[in-house]
Amino acid sequence: MSEYLLFSALSYPNIDPILFEIGPIVIRWYSLSYLGGLVFAWAYMTRLIRVKAPPCTQEHVSDYIFWAMLGIVLGGRTGYVLFYNASYYMNNIADAFAIWDGGMSFHGGFIGVCIATILFCRYHKIPLFRFADIIACASPIGLMLGRLANFINGELFGRVTDSPLGMVFPRGGPLPRHPSQLYEAMLEGLLLFLILYVVYNYTKARHKPGLITGLFIIGYASARTFVEQFREPDTHLGFLLGTDFLTMGQILSTPMILFGLYLIFRPRKASL
Repeated sequence: MSEYLLFSALSYPNIDPILFEIGPIVIRWYSLSYLGGLVFAWAYMTRLIRVKAPPCTQEHVSDYIFWAMLGIVLGGRTGYVLFYNASYYMNNIADAFAIWDGGMSFHGGFIGVCIATILFCRYHKIPLFRFADIIACASPIGLMLGRLANFINGELFGRVTDSPLGMVFPRGGPLPRHPSQLYEAMLEGLLLFLILYVVYNYTKARHKPGLITGLFIIGYASARTFVEQFREPDTHLGFLLGTDFLTMGQILSTPMILFGLYLIFRPRKASL
């Protein structure tokens, strides 16, 4: 059976995680994915506010990108430390600050960006949910780039499979595995972006502040929950609560779905 799996597996491209290196300067695809996501978010948000009575100015968008970056990095790292490896970092506190060694959590980054957005909107007196809807529309491409970078790094791969899509990852053992990073890139990234693009531009949803943000949150959480069925759970965590299917990613995505539903169905005034 294992010989069949190896024979039928797709070839992993083995792209060098380092784009180029000059002396002490090292440029990695992973860091470029963050930069690319932020640049796209700035450009797309700038385009979306070119409407009558926009919620903010272009200067606000430019300033916000820095706040978002802080929220992503600080929240993402804190979330990873607390959600995925708290026992280790309690005994190795200095390592919690070693972001360059890897270890980021989307759910932690999401919380960080939410806090940054609330503080930013309060400081600049910007309508929170109208601004959040614009952020939601721009976010999926950054998620897609991040998952593509995970694929290039050969990390966060899927479970062993006999699917024709299976690949043998350098750090995943000898058997083919689901390229779950690509599944997430397509569902959480490209597909979600297209859905929000249509909803924002061809429905009245943008006149109901918070609705598009709710759709983004539910879309991400649903896609993540689905792909977790193919993704290899973290080695040090495994499956949780005595099950053979429940993962940390699914547990953390559940309250996101509830929060998204609240944003969609909460009472609001269409004119806000």
